Amino acid sequence: MTPGTTMPAERDRDGCSPVERAATPSQCATLSIVIPAYNEEETIEALVRKVQAVELDGLQKEIIIVDDRSTDGTRERLRQFGSAIRVICHPRNLGKGAAVRSGFQAATGDILIIQDADLEYDPQDYRRVIEPIRRGEADVVMGSRFLLQRPQFFRRNGQPFFSHFIGNAVIIWLTNFLYGFRATDYEGCYKAFSRQVILETPVKASGFEFDNELICKLLRRKRRIAEVPIHYHPRLYREGKKIRWQHGLTMIWTILKWRVMPF
Repeated sequence: MTPGTTMPAERDRDGCSPVERAATPSQCATLSIVIPAYNEEETIEALVRKVQAVELDGLQKEIIIVDDRSTDGTRERLRQFGSAIRVICHPRNLGKGAAVRSGFQAATGDILIIQDADLEYDPQDYRRVIEPIRRGEADVVMGSRFLLQRPQFFRRNGQPFFSHFIGNAVIIWLTNFLYGFRATDYEGCYKAFSRQVILETPVKASGFEFDNELICKLLRRKRRIAEVPIHYHPRLYREGKKIRWQHGLTMIWTILKWRVMPF
């Protein structure tokens, strides 16, 4: 470079210079949407289109789907989106938590959010979930299914949801009691995090208990955690619902373990 010339300001992945990012953080920031998927051929295409349709007031979107070795047509469905989404393929089935971890490791966004590959949750809720982080009021936001609607503990089309209600109640009570917090829901899909929080909090779990380990560690570290209402439309087991009562027992053990285990 010749004397007297000025080197252009270095720009980051969003095309923002450091000065621009400091002046307009909400416009330059990126939301990484991490979607673990396993045998979701029936819903994955519709879900991706819903995510793509969400407007986030200038926030950039990065869609990362981690296919956890699906055996149906999930991967084939994803090919039609080309470079519009990023797809990571596990060589073998490792579990939902392992898929989320792979997505987090690949994410480049300033804010990260978890999205299930089914249609139980509405991506239009993203704005309310990430807003406390964008305003600098929280490091972590949990979406609660129970702030907008009553818990579904009745039978739907002959399938019992009472066990789900009891399981959720135990997990909520136990976590609040052991960690001194007052949340209304720990098992809702939508959880958003600042990038720094994820970088500083390693998680070992590979199954459905991944969220429990992560949140328990964040509670122990006294991170700023907010809770906001989200919509929830539960599907049936015959529609592809995968979580079972055995997973609930693992979650309870995880909550107990990480109250005392060093990390």
